[in-house]
Amino acid sequence: MPFGRVLGVGKLLLLVGGLVATFLVFAAIAMRVAVRALEIRVPELAGKPLDEARALATETGLTVRVDEGGRPDPRVPAGHVLGQDLPPGSMARRQRSIRLWISSGPRVVVAPKLIGESERAAQIRLTQEGVTTASIAEIRDADYPPGVVVAQDPPPDTRTSEVRLLVNRGTDRASYVMPDLIGVNGDRAADFLRSKGFRVSLRSQQPAPDIPPGVVIRQTPAGGYQVHPGDSITLEISQ
Repeated sequence: MPFGRVLGVGKLLLLVGGLVATFLVFAAIAMRVAVRALEIRVPELAGKPLDEARALATETGLTVRVDEGGRPDPRVPAGHVLGQDLPPGSMARRQRSIRLWISSGPRVVVAPKLIGESERAAQIRLTQEGVTTASIAEIRDADYPPGVVVAQDPPPDTRTSEVRLLVNRGTDRASYVMPDLIGVNGDRAADFLRSKGFRVSLRSQQPAPDIPPGVVIRQTPAGGYQVHPGDSITLEISQ
């Protein structure tokens, strides 16, 4: 074969090879562009009403799949999107399915009966029932035992997520240190204690040697104990 003809065939092969390479490069670029054209950016749907979220996802090019049954959440209103399985801002293929979880709103339970229970027991009961203690108000009333719940809002058997309590703290009682009354005149000691609100009883004993009659020789409670008005005090006096 003449040299010139061989050279011509070689140039032809190089030309064909270049065209093929160029075609492959453009095909790869076109494929990448086509793939990117099929991708969309996932929108943020959390917190939106379900209808609005569904419309936005469909408009973007996604198909929506709603999880059956709502999930309670104190921050997201009922009927709003609580979460999504495709992260917002990520890229996804068109017509890909996106799963949505819907909030059923705050958990609502029935308020238990708490009147008559201690404050501590009432709070434990509310925690066990999943109810929030919204507030605790106080009163001081001698008609109720101290430290117990005397009222609640809302009343028992009401559907609610929180309860307000009214707790009796009891009346303020003065306290005294019991004085040592041994050797003091019993009548004067009794009058003094009764003037402070104590209940005093006097008891006579057998004559004591070298002790004048009417003098306190024993007392209950003993000196130094803390006592409150209304407490009972017994004084034993000599005859």
